[in-house]
Amino acid sequence: MEKKKKNTFSYARYGYLFSLPFILAFLIFSLYPTLYTAIIGFTDLKGIGNTSIHFLSDPFANYKAILGSPTFHTAFGNTLKLWICNFIPQLALALVLAAWFTDNRFKIPGEGVFKVLFYMPNIITAATVAILFYSFFGYPMGPVNDIMVRFGFLKEPYNFLVKKDIAQNIVIFIQTWMWYGYTMIILISGILGISPEIYEAAEVDGANGWQKFWFVTIPNIKTILLFTLVTSLIGGLNMFDIPKLFLMGGPDNATLTVGVFIYNQAFSGGYLYNRAAATSMIMFVIIVAVSAILFYILRDKDEAEMRKIERQQIKAQRKKMKEAKNG
Repeated sequence: MEKKKKNTFSYARYGYLFSLPFILAFLIFSLYPTLYTAIIGFTDLKGIGNTSIHFLSDPFANYKAILGSPTFHTAFGNTLKLWICNFIPQLALALVLAAWFTDNRFKIPGEGVFKVLFYMPNIITAATVAILFYSFFGYPMGPVNDIMVRFGFLKEPYNFLVKKDIAQNIVIFIQTWMWYGYTMIILISGILGISPEIYEAAEVDGANGWQKFWFVTIPNIKTILLFTLVTSLIGGLNMFDIPKLFLMGGPDNATLTVGVFIYNQAFSGGYLYNRAAATSMIMFVIIVAVSAILFYILRDKDEAEMRKIERQQIKAQRKKMKEAKNG
């Protein structure tokens, strides 16, 4: 009796077919622009429609010019300040809300509605938010001035947006308000993934709510915190939309960020594409370096130690097999 042929048809090839659109989009819209930006940072490319590109005799001339620019120093300092000052309250508020929503002791009526309301600022476009807050603090007519004059906090309208500290604080508030809901949702998903048995064991040991949060919740969402920190770092150091659309980097460069600086270099005045590309690559290197440091600091040390032991065991086993083969 003739044996039936085994079905050797493999569906694995369809995985490559389904991933092809993403690969093509990544190569065309992400990898190619990144490589092109890295290259033109070493050239003299300037202006729209300039097809004559030459590599500089000093390849790092653009980088030296940017690193020696006082405006870049101001933009970088502003970027760090705006990111740090909005990330700390954003993370703290998100942690508090995430702990509140996931604590079984609290039964919050309309919990889903609150989550939607907290997350809603994140889905509003940056242009809308910038125009909204510019209107709030308008001078001489604006809701903030109107309320403060009416209730006696001010004798006459005050131009808030010409003060550097006030402008920076408004941008910090906007960034915190827009992103704390997103961070809260990410943290809630991480907390819900923790096994309830761990909390039950902590309760049996007599741990109170604060102790459970600090010694159970935080260690078990370390990976989520790392994700939040790294994504916030990337977004914060690339901050562009609110500072640009709100006050165009003013007053007196108080809200000038590196993202706005790059835009001004490339599309304002001299169209210095080479300088803008060099600035972009400097920020790329900084983000990669800081992210690597964060990954190293917040790594799971126990898991890393186990992997190290496994590698040593595999290496020792291979050595024994090699010795046995040669012997």
